[in-house]
Amino acid sequence: MTHSTTKPAAPKATDKLKRTPIPLPGQVVLTMQGGGALGAFQAGVYEAMHEAGIEPDWVVGTSIGAINGAIIAGNAPQDRVDRLRAFWSLVAKSKTSAGAWPWHVPGFDKMMNDLGTVTQGIPGFFTPNLRSWSGMDTPLGVENASYYSTAALRRTLAALVDFGQLDNSKVRLTLGAVNVRSGRMRYFDSRDGHLNADHVMASGALPPAFPAVMIDDEPYWDGGIYSNTPIEVVMDDDPRRDSVIFSAQLWRQEDDAPDSVGQVLSRLKDIQYSSRAESHTTRQQQIHQLRHAVHKLGNLLPESLRAKPGVNNLLDQGCGTVMHLLTLYAPALEGEDRTKDIDFMRASIDARWSAGRELARVRIAAAPWNDAVSPDACIVVHDRPPA
Repeated sequence: MTHSTTKPAAPKATDKLKRTPIPLPGQVVLTMQGGGALGAFQAGVYEAMHEAGIEPDWVVGTSIGAINGAIIAGNAPQDRVDRLRAFWSLVAKSKTSAGAWPWHVPGFDKMMNDLGTVTQGIPGFFTPNLRSWSGMDTPLGVENASYYSTAALRRTLAALVDFGQLDNSKVRLTLGAVNVRSGRMRYFDSRDGHLNADHVMASGALPPAFPAVMIDDEPYWDGGIYSNTPIEVVMDDDPRRDSVIFSAQLWRQEDDAPDSVGQVLSRLKDIQYSSRAESHTTRQQQIHQLRHAVHKLGNLLPESLRAKPGVNNLLDQGCGTVMHLLTLYAPALEGEDRTKDIDFMRASIDARWSAGRELARVRIAAAPWNDAVSPDACIVVHDRPPA
């Protein structure tokens, strides 16, 4: 593994106190959406978990969540925050030289930075694909039909992620991508086989910006275009386990009605990429209620009947697990708009990281998973911070 040149911070005297493990009722799962520059919020969420002594047993990510997830799962716990900082420091952009202009226009710095991102790309992430300039209908092949090249991201992942560690790691990593040909979602899982940079890049290959990535002779795109909120893979896992799920949500499913074309475009992105997370969770609650009912009915049957092959197979559909879903919604930054997912300005990256860290600190301190729940509870949603 080639390490980043970023020097890990020296341990502080208080680190041992901060990292006293917090007992949680089940496995710890961290799920992360796609959302480009908004993903700095996820890094802040993980930092708060880390300082509280909460390390994930399972990380599930899509798109930028896959990149953050690979960095977390592909490093030892003591190196994870430093590696995340190395990535986000690499892609963060300093202010433009707009101050040299003899006038000041509100939002000018952001506009110029967004323009720079579109025309020049992001260091360590993506660069313009000059082949695409030959025309929209020029045959380039599925691996080159994109506005940008992500070769730089491959080098960055090689520097920041030890993919060999994933094979022996206690942390399970699952990455969502969609098969370009079949249009079906696929979750690549370190529990089932070796993961490498191709799987991470496939999960983040958002068309038409980024090219498809070939895995086993099949092209894959960003899983976010199919399902950007990878919670269902946890709730449908087999075997199911008691869990505390930290779900870092980058897009707002609910918001005010827009009153301009710009706000319409921004709201469109929020609705599209929130991926109906709340309705999916409600559906999963209904399914798990049925599983609980099957489990309880099975306990009422005599052992001789439960042991019969047909009956036993039916009872396998039941379970008595309880999952606590802790949703953490990224707040809106002042002045953000429809281009917020390409807003890689350093100030915005720092603000989103801080927002994720501070919100997660509050939610962890409240420890809602310790609240009394109904005996029939199966998926308990904790979606708001304490008043």
